[in-house]
Amino acid sequence: MRVLRGLHNPGPEAEGCVVTIGNFDGVHRGHQAILERVKAKATELGLPSLVVVFEPQPLEYFNGSDAPARLMTLREKISALRDQGLDYVFCLKFDQALSTFSADRFIEDVLVQHLGVRYLVVGDDFRFGGDREGDFALLRERGKTLGFEVENTPTCLDDNGFDRVSSTRIRAALAEGEFEHAAAMLGKPYTMSARVVHGQALGRNLGFPTANLPLKRLRSPLMGVYAVRVHLACGRSVDGVANIGCKPSVGQFKPNLEVHLFDFDQNIYGERVGVEFIAHLRDEKRFDGLDALKAQIKLDAAQARQCLQQHNN
Repeated sequence: MRVLRGLHNPGPEAEGCVVTIGNFDGVHRGHQAILERVKAKATELGLPSLVVVFEPQPLEYFNGSDAPARLMTLREKISALRDQGLDYVFCLKFDQALSTFSADRFIEDVLVQHLGVRYLVVGDDFRFGGDREGDFALLRERGKTLGFEVENTPTCLDDNGFDRVSSTRIRAALAEGEFEHAAAMLGKPYTMSARVVHGQALGRNLGFPTANLPLKRLRSPLMGVYAVRVHLACGRSVDGVANIGCKPSVGQFKPNLEVHLFDFDQNIYGERVGVEFIAHLRDEKRFDGLDALKAQIKLDAAQARQCLQQHNN
C-alpha cells in the first residue's frame, strides 16, 4: 500500500481508481464493510482502491481539544488500513484552505482532477464540503456529468441487530469499560500502540518500573488504571497494569500512558508495542505522599493480575 500526501504531490499512478472518503477512526466493522466494497469494485473494474483520510480530523481542526477523543493516531490508522489490503491511502491535510472548499470544488479538484475517481463508495450518512453541504445526492448528480459512479453503503449494525456501529459508540463503550462490546464493534480488541520512550523513572523509584508510551492525541478515549496485555515487537505478549493520566500525586504532567509489565525485566526502549485493554480498575486520583501512592500501585497490580487470570481462563 502506498501513502499519498497532499494535493501538491502526484496522485495515484493509474487511469482512475475506486475511492472512499472518511475519518475511518478505529477502522471498525462499519468501515471494514465499506472498504470490502471498495476492494471488490476495484477488482471488478481492474482499478486500484484508494481511501481518502484527513489529518487532523475535521472536528479537531474546528474544535481542538474539545473534539471527540481519537480512537487511533494517524500511524495506527494507516497500519489498520494497510491490513485491509488497500492499494492507496491519500492523506489530505485539513487546514483553513481545505475547510473553505465548497462541495463542488472538492469534487472537481480533489476527486476528479487529482485522484481521477471512476467509482466512489460512501457511507449512508456521508457529508462533505463547506457547511457540510455535500451529500450522496450531490455526488450522484455530479458523477453523471463528470464521469464517475457513486454507491452508498447501508448502516452496519452491531451483534444485537439494532444499534449502529460507529466511532462514537465505540468511544462510549470504552469510557464505560465495556471492552468486549468495543471489540465486537471494532472486530478486534481495542489497542493503543506507540514507541517506548525514556521517562523520569518515577515508577522505577517506587519499585514498579514502567514503559512510557506517548499518547500523541489531543485527548485520550481512556483515562484511569487498567489491566492490560502488552504485545511486544518480538511477538511475545506480557500482562501488566497501565495508567493513563497526568500523575497528579507527583506533579502535573501531560497525559501519558505508562505500563508496568509483570515478571519482565528486558530493555524495550525504542520498540513499538501494542497495549490491549482488558479491564478498567479505577479512575486516576491524587494521593497524599509517595507511600500512599506506592501502596495503591501494589493493590492495582494485584487486582490486575486477578482480572487477567480470570480473563485468560
